[in-house]
Amino acid sequence: MKTLKHLYERYSNAIFHLLQPLGLFGVFAMAFVDSAALGMPLDATVGAYIWVARHELLRVAALVLLAAAGSALGSTVLYWIGKKGGEALLHSRMTKARAARMEAWFERHEFLALMLPSMLPPPAPFKLFVLSAAVFQMHYAKFLFSIFAGRVLRFLILAVLIIRFGPQVSSMLSTLFHKHLGWSLAVLAAGVVLIALFFRRQRRAT
Repeated sequence: MKTLKHLYERYSNAIFHLLQPLGLFGVFAMAFVDSAALGMPLDATVGAYIWVARHELLRVAALVLLAAAGSALGSTVLYWIGKKGGEALLHSRMTKARAARMEAWFERHEFLALMLPSMLPPPAPFKLFVLSAAVFQMHYAKFLFSIFAGRVLRFLILAVLIIRFGPQVSSMLSTLFHKHLGWSLAVLAAGVVLIALFFRRQRRAT
């Protein structure tokens, strides 16, 4: 485990130094590639940028927004795949019954159904939710905004933790989430239900 962690940190540091010539837009590029195709050590790299810029809050805010924007726009690749023929791909990843349940969730709470998974770090199956959103005909503008909103919250929380406790927080959170994936997804589902109930009550009150 320590060897894997060491290799992961070396890999993250190498990418960070490779992206440095791009300045702030290195975070955007990393987030775009991570969402579009390859799984990258996104949190660790964003965390490294935030740690370097920790005394400049405007720069930290720019990093959070750029990472969120890159992730949202990079997800367009999977969105396009889902539109063109993602139904067969989706059914190859899950049973028809599970796909039907997910479609029902998207029909009732499509914004939250995509925003909340976008807040979670790997190994949450975020790309599966992205693909599902396209297959279930989620409007592209709402698709982009829901991912952007979720990623802003994710990277904002990450920024606060890193500034307070140091850059090692990103790898600690990833390890913790990996070990307790089931509980994390259960909390996610509970969060979707509670927020949906809150908005439903607000609508009834008005």
